[in-house]
Amino acid sequence: MKVASLTSSELAARLSRVGLCFSIGDFDICLKSPLKSLADAVLFFYGDYELCEDGKFIDFRVEVAPPGVIRHWFRPQVNFSFDGLKPFKPLPQVQAFAMFEWGLNWVIANNAHQFLVIHAAVVERHGRALVFPGSPGSGKSTLCAALVTRGWRLLSDEMALVSLANGLVTPFPRPVSLKNASIDIIRSYASDAVIGDVIHNTAKGTVAHMRAPSSSVEACGRQAVTAAVIFPRWQANSASSLIELSKGQTLMKVAENSFNYNVLGVSGFKALADMIECSKCFSYSYELLDDAVTAMEELVQNG
Repeated sequence: MKVASLTSSELAARLSRVGLCFSIGDFDICLKSPLKSLADAVLFFYGDYELCEDGKFIDFRVEVAPPGVIRHWFRPQVNFSFDGLKPFKPLPQVQAFAMFEWGLNWVIANNAHQFLVIHAAVVERHGRALVFPGSPGSGKSTLCAALVTRGWRLLSDEMALVSLANGLVTPFPRPVSLKNASIDIIRSYASDAVIGDVIHNTAKGTVAHMRAPSSSVEACGRQAVTAAVIFPRWQANSASSLIELSKGQTLMKVAENSFNYNVLGVSGFKALADMIECSKCFSYSYELLDDAVTAMEELVQNG
């Protein structure tokens, strides 16, 4: 059964009482919250995801809830907690869904050590995955969203999960986080993109999320081989430019963008080195999304 098989009231009741348990890629998540607004957002963004069967082992139990009775009514706020730990300061309650997304990123980055976890977007086409590491503001999410609206499979917008067991990228498809100008850029670029409410004045500026395609969610059990590692950068008034990087330079840059590289030690180095060795490596600057999509398509087609 999928999350969307529940009515809005059923989902809200389950969320507030025992928690809603559903699968995202390799992980089974239990989310608990009394907030009707969060229940509506989960139904909107995660309707295509499978509910966990009763009695199934849950990897991560998280809660998004007001910090107290007073804050429930006066300047309402919300806390994220994982097994009782609250890693963040409370945020305005209107940011509840964004806090769930950010909190889940934190949980995976700090606990999923069966993977090398890289801060990167990942998409796949023709059986070949492109990994886009990058810092906030580099344009990786915008490029990722544009490719997804043109039929590429979304593996992740936020993190590449490289399996230590086989070196393949494990899908973790979730809503694509769009920030500031990227929101209107993607709306103009793809009129059929499903984008939720726009939230202003967050720590990351103005934020909205684009729903992951059903096809990407349905294919979340299929790992992918990395064909290229590309550092994207949006640049105004510039032509599209794809520049090859050395593998040594790329390894160092990707290591800097990894959440748990230092924790994994030798196994992390081996996973990263093997991935880089089998991949082409580039920096890529772009302004126009049409040019970027064409360049990425040519890259996977030409091998």
